[in-house]
Amino acid sequence: MHRVLILGAGKIGALISGLLAESGSYKVQLGDMDGAAAEAVARAHGGLELSAFALDASQPELLERHLASHPVDAVVSGLPYYCNRGVAEVARRARIHYFDLTEDVEVTRAVRATASGASQAFVPQCGLAPGFISIAAAELITHFDELRSVKLRVGALPQHPNNVLKYSLTWSTEGLINEYGNPCQAVSDGRLLELAPLEGLEEIEIDGMRYEAFNTSGGLGSLADSHGAGCETMNYKTIRYPGHCEQMRLLMNDLKLNQDRGTLKRILENAVPQTLQDVVIVYAAVTGKQDGQLREENYVNKIYPQLICGRLWSAIQVSTAAGITAVVDLVLAAPARYHGFIAQEQFRLTEIVANRFGRYYAPGGSKQVSGEVVVAGKTGHQRHRKVALR
Repeated sequence: MHRVLILGAGKIGALISGLLAESGSYKVQLGDMDGAAAEAVARAHGGLELSAFALDASQPELLERHLASHPVDAVVSGLPYYCNRGVAEVARRARIHYFDLTEDVEVTRAVRATASGASQAFVPQCGLAPGFISIAAAELITHFDELRSVKLRVGALPQHPNNVLKYSLTWSTEGLINEYGNPCQAVSDGRLLELAPLEGLEEIEIDGMRYEAFNTSGGLGSLADSHGAGCETMNYKTIRYPGHCEQMRLLMNDLKLNQDRGTLKRILENAVPQTLQDVVIVYAAVTGKQDGQLREENYVNKIYPQLICGRLWSAIQVSTAAGITAVVDLVLAAPARYHGFIAQEQFRLTEIVANRFGRYYAPGGSKQVSGEVVVAGKTGHQRHRKVALR
């Protein structure tokens, strides 16, 4: 039984803890500043191998005290990105494996520095983007003799958009603003550059449906460090319904709310609803030479909400939690293989999708499940109980 501490009982942490605890291979501790929130998650999952704790992990001394009295093999941070430097430093001193979901470039650089020379694994940027998209793109890259371009495109979208933003809040609002407001890494002519967010607007068509895509921060992860030198262009963009980028430019640039992110967070959370009826689109396109011929290969997938552990989870929850739990599972199953800083692209796509947690990325889903559960009225209070379809 692997012992793991999950930090954060929010949208993603709740599913991560449930997946691991109900697998039969993990003893899971779930820590949150709000002890009642952690307790609610533990009750909803039955509490068999899941223990809840009131824990303010943003205070390193409190986290160290907890680990001293409740030792674990690994810590998984589902906290806001700005908390992760301290968590990584505590993990280094405690000699335990470290995983996080951060999209923040500077935090990842700090984690890389902390991981230098460590005997345990430090695996930041797990989840969807960065995370799974880098793994998918890296797999395609191995098929080419020479690289020309690598395009990474990911979007978490409402199935039924009906507001001017054509968007619903499906994950961390702070993380969303961070992606929309910070510089974006890209490769051009083999050189790593920083581009402005909300720029580079393009149209993209997938399965006959038109979307827009534009620069956002963090989604490229460490892929540029691993494969950018031999590539003409490499970039990451977020997929949205047409018109979204223009509205966000108004809010963040014209109204200067990128300089007042607290106000922007309050506006979005007051006006934009959450939803469990979403869809995640994952699109990677790699162009280059194979046997002397110019070719392109694509990985395209749509993930829909799923019933897991007796509860309906949104597509962004499923795709993010499946990505990080698959990586945790692979590392803890063979810890001798992993030490120091571990980039997402070091994992093979075949390993991830064959994993018991990575299988949730299997194609072929639909919006039918979420529609049936919502119509049956079983989602409103499901945090406190399991649901079942008749």
